[in-house]
Amino acid sequence: MISRLHGTLVDRRELKIFLETNGLTYEVWVPVSILRGLDRHISPDGKLRLITFHYHHVEPSRAIPILIGFINEVERDFFETFITVSGIGPKAAVKAINQPIPMIARAIDDGNLDFLRSLPGIGPQRAKEIVAKLQGKVGKYALIPEEERRPAEVPASNAGAEALEVLLQLQYRRNEAQAMIKNALDRNANLTTVEEILNEVYKQKVKGN
Repeated sequence: MISRLHGTLVDRRELKIFLETNGLTYEVWVPVSILRGLDRHISPDGKLRLITFHYHHVEPSRAIPILIGFINEVERDFFETFITVSGIGPKAAVKAINQPIPMIARAIDDGNLDFLRSLPGIGPQRAKEIVAKLQGKVGKYALIPEEERRPAEVPASNAGAEALEVLLQLQYRRNEAQAMIKNALDRNANLTTVEEILNEVYKQKVKGN
């Protein structure tokens, strides 16, 4: 199973790129929303590091290995959550995720069927199924960077530490992420899981607090 790739970007096409590493060239599918921002993650020597989702597309007479690329593990995590919806396979998800992941996550959490129907391949019934399956479970993916806040200590717990790592992967500054988690736990001391902490962070962000 291939979970990461680091190589030279040698070509790109609609929905896919080609990475050369150690004499091999890998074809990697990439959602449009991630493909748009890919250039800022390419080093001056043309190197690119990807987190990958690896699966086999099964046809009647063969199984084709397919790689799907992401910049960080949070994006891959959203993708894996998205394809738990019945009828949305990996390739369909690559095409559907043509808007920024935070926007899609907010639409799911808000039950915004019009936005979800605007995604390629997502019809009215599928949009309803996405909301029914994922609403209330994708708050952490809707978090976007905000202005830096004052330093704060994150209470010592596995869930708090894991939530901090997720926010760092989302490209928050450490001080900012620590403050967000501390504020969430101050508001609700009963939060015990990473998901609960990040959903509380998201809810307060939406409220503008």
